[in-house]
Amino acid sequence: MITRPGPSAPRRRSALTAVVALAAVLALTLSGCVTWFLPAKTSGTSTPSPEKVAAALQPYYGQVLKWTGCGNGMQCTTAKAPLDWNAPAKGEIELALIRQPAKGTKQGSLLTNPGGPGASGYDFVKDSVDFVADKTLQDHFDIVGFDPRGVGRSTAVKCYDAKQMDDYLYGITPGQRGSDEWIAANTKVAKDFGDACKKNTGAPLPRVDTVSAARDLDLLRATLGDKKLNYLGYSYGTYLGAVYAGLYPGKTGRLVLDGALDPAATNFDVTEVQAKGFESALRAYLADCLTRKDCPFTGTVDEAMTTVGQLLAAVEKSPIQNSDGRELGANTLVTAIITPLYDATAWSYLDKLFESVMKGSASVAFTLADTYNNRDSDGTYSDNSTEAFVAINCLDYTYDADPAVMRQQAAELAKAAPVIGPYMAYGDIGCAHWPYKATGDRGPIAADGSAPILVVGTTNDPATPYVWAKNLASELQNGHLLTYKGEGHTAYNKSNSCVNDTVDSYLVSGTVPEKGKTC
Repeated sequence: MITRPGPSAPRRRSALTAVVALAAVLALTLSGCVTWFLPAKTSGTSTPSPEKVAAALQPYYGQVLKWTGCGNGMQCTTAKAPLDWNAPAKGEIELALIRQPAKGTKQGSLLTNPGGPGASGYDFVKDSVDFVADKTLQDHFDIVGFDPRGVGRSTAVKCYDAKQMDDYLYGITPGQRGSDEWIAANTKVAKDFGDACKKNTGAPLPRVDTVSAARDLDLLRATLGDKKLNYLGYSYGTYLGAVYAGLYPGKTGRLVLDGALDPAATNFDVTEVQAKGFESALRAYLADCLTRKDCPFTGTVDEAMTTVGQLLAAVEKSPIQNSDGRELGANTLVTAIITPLYDATAWSYLDKLFESVMKGSASVAFTLADTYNNRDSDGTYSDNSTEAFVAINCLDYTYDADPAVMRQQAAELAKAAPVIGPYMAYGDIGCAHWPYKATGDRGPIAADGSAPILVVGTTNDPATPYVWAKNLASELQNGHLLTYKGEGHTAYNKSNSCVNDTVDSYLVSGTVPEKGKTC
């Protein structure tokens, strides 16, 4: 995620949510994302699956979910979960769910997560269920979206109001990037943000880690009445699914992990590999652009990359003021650049971006960056995805804000990705002074004894590069890799029929693709 305190890595959000939102904003429509609401009515209950759990957890696992109609054929409910899974008696949180009932013969629930961390699975299903799952899966499963703890309609992380979020995300940091002055200013920004999150969120803030969310996922499985989990996770959602499999291998049904993260990757590993991924995607865009007459660049790909680097350096030195008073600096321009790189079908927006910035205009850049950050045209934010992203990542990874270490890493990033890398350095500042210590334990997940798990990787995925899919599939004792040769972030329901048919066959019939399957 690109933020003022220094990006740890672009948000591991699903391209589906990003690109749907991008198309909506730039086309000035809400195509595919308009939901009308009918009067609420009771739509039945879910009988929980009998589970052998500790007595303190029985009230949670045994709860009956009462569904009400919430428009467009959807049903909604709220579940209760322990605030602290290690001390269930010390309070509870709420988890918001939405489902589209199976349109054919139901064979269970299919829970889904769009990524982030911090993206709303509830909105993902409500607004764009056809992007979540194709007709085959909608016929056979209840498609269930949920907001993980800390996110959206569930018990959520709360930090800043809209004006404060603008300053946090778009503010220009004084001093030269990487200098003592610059690091000190960003450290203050990060501390102030963390303090606000602690004050405004309260007790849930140290409990929004992914392990706790995975335990919530098992609770939801049981309350939905499913003996085993069927799951479709995109981007960060693959990490949530992998953690679940590691905790509950015997409860795995059919898990698809599309756009995989490597659970063993450190925070810096993630940043470096993603910097290379977005650099590669930017080069792919430029190679395509240079074949067209209307391309804003000329010359070779290397020359065009140099031009992009010069644009970033220029706005770093002299930010461009937008009509609303915000200033376009290098961090925000990088956010604008990476947003269309999530999907090759959105590359045309990069033409508009670079054309406008070359002419001294910040409007398109802010439109793209606002789309990425879920900032609406009236200056408000449609969700808490940024706040949840930071809070979850600060617990899931460990951080080292020693200036000497960060400067060494900045040099490595600049060497690995000369254009994008320099603006992804110093990300540890954002979490090194978080109010609560990290609890995550990074390492390979084997999930010994699990059912077969399908891992999907795209060869030039910029946000979750292909190497992570290969790593995760090999780390899992029963992992199976499906490769899509192409561009963009995630593959299912947005690439080709080979991928779709393979995933559908696995989820519906349990058919595992042959080793080395490539689409």
